[in-house]
Amino acid sequence: MHVYPVSPDAASSVADGGVMVAVRLADLVTPLRNGVMPGGDRRSALVTGGTRRIRTGDAVVFCKVVAVASAQVRRDGRVQAQGSPVHHATLGPLEDWLEEKAGPGVIDGIAGRAVLREEYVKGERERLLARAFMIRVLVLVTLVPGAGVRDAVIALAGDLALVPWARPWVPASERALGDWRNALGPEPLEELQAVVLRASWQEHEDRDWRAVIIGREKPLKAGSLDGTLVRVPDTPANRAAFGSVGTGDDSSPYPQVRALPLTDASTRGLLGMPHGPAGTDKAAAEQKLLDTAMRDYPHLFAGDRIWIADRNYPGAARIARLMACTHVLIRLKSDIPLKRISKILADGSYLAEISGDGVTVTVRVIEYWVTVEGQHVPELFCLVTDLMDTTEYPARELAGLYKWRWDGSETSLREAKASLRGAGPSAGPMLRSQSPDLVRQELAAWAAATEMTRGVARAAALAAVPARKGRRAGMRVQARQISHGRARRALTPASRPRRPRRTALTRELAKHRTVIDRNRHRPRKAKCASTFPRAGRADTATRIAPAVITLANTPA
Repeated sequence: MHVYPVSPDAASSVADGGVMVAVRLADLVTPLRNGVMPGGDRRSALVTGGTRRIRTGDAVVFCKVVAVASAQVRRDGRVQAQGSPVHHATLGPLEDWLEEKAGPGVIDGIAGRAVLREEYVKGERERLLARAFMIRVLVLVTLVPGAGVRDAVIALAGDLALVPWARPWVPASERALGDWRNALGPEPLEELQAVVLRASWQEHEDRDWRAVIIGREKPLKAGSLDGTLVRVPDTPANRAAFGSVGTGDDSSPYPQVRALPLTDASTRGLLGMPHGPAGTDKAAAEQKLLDTAMRDYPHLFAGDRIWIADRNYPGAARIARLMACTHVLIRLKSDIPLKRISKILADGSYLAEISGDGVTVTVRVIEYWVTVEGQHVPELFCLVTDLMDTTEYPARELAGLYKWRWDGSETSLREAKASLRGAGPSAGPMLRSQSPDLVRQELAAWAAATEMTRGVARAAALAAVPARKGRRAGMRVQARQISHGRARRALTPASRPRRPRRTALTRELAKHRTVIDRNRHRPRKAKCASTFPRAGRADTATRIAPAVITLANTPA
């Protein structure tokens, strides 16, 4: 009899997932004594009755390993698995990235520390679901537009639901899932968000991801910050907690949450995201969130980073606090007075003072126009910065740096919001949670899921081979070249074998790259995808042309 030798590596390779098992069809037998499932109960696995060597032409069954669990053998011979799908399901490559950056068992550790609200979950519901499983479900559901929580449960369980478990398992009902969300509360997901964003920041600290270089002797990393609104269902609790913008009587169709994402301009990676009520005044609400960001994320406001901000004037006192710990490049509104205190410098910039709230700040001012195909943008760009060295940080380079705010904030936000479902009479992404606590929970899950997806995309960029021809021939593949939408769609089938499949997935993602730095310009800004077919009007056509920066005050 020809048999296979026993290899000590077999068990570890099977337990690690991502392998196929080949068994001769003739060797598969039922473990029941009479060969018949009693009472029609077919919850038993077949077993191998021999280990003869497979030869060419043999009928072979190829089995995918979905779980390694302890066996439960019944008196009638049925072979079942102990445990439940909730003990084996993972987020696949998303969770692999997280554990690689933050250590093993992150989600399980958070679940172990979570304190459930006992009035919501007890008895059978607690057996059907587990805390770690529910955390993974909430992360997954934010990546699938239009999916319900029960849909995410089914997707996360995947083939695990087919395993003959000793205790029958079925997806929980919508009511039970709602109770589980209330039982968990927002704290476990907010802890997960904090771990993910900290891991992302550490990855950016350990590896130079910069696509834009500012400074020669003292190069800086460019970050971008800008506020955004996300709609929530119009319930009395949500409206009381978050309010809405646009009118003083709070009559907008939906309440809104205001968030302030802090992103890396080169990778679009999310590094921090304080949030709060919408507020009737945009500037005041975002300035309050900026104060929260400086308090909660002090490691982001460091001396090796420059933060790019739009025209929501933060005030002289706040600019002074920012300049005390980091560097800034802020665009000013036309109604902000500047008191020039120096002559025009060699690069066309000048020094000025900004006063307010009893504080006077000295800044360097860069003013310029932008021309596209000979057509002037009908406004003057006015930037202020604390970088005073005109040789190390020339005005033209700072003016060129400002355009990365759009890439770091606007583009990254549009990509991230693509996984949120739009609803109601007006356009825009919308959360699904009916209460403030669940809004916090869903928002934290969305932030964590988005950045874990970007983390896998960055891993794909590292695995990518530079192009052999074209504009970027021989240049390293940047993280923003890996499509966020493609990565999200590839990662949502989360119930999959782990590390081997992750390697294959990153290699596949690395093959599909978006074209960057195309110098595209549109007369109209489109932040939100239209829900109706495009009209194709000539005034929305895209032009391909370089933007020419003309500095003001440049000596002849």
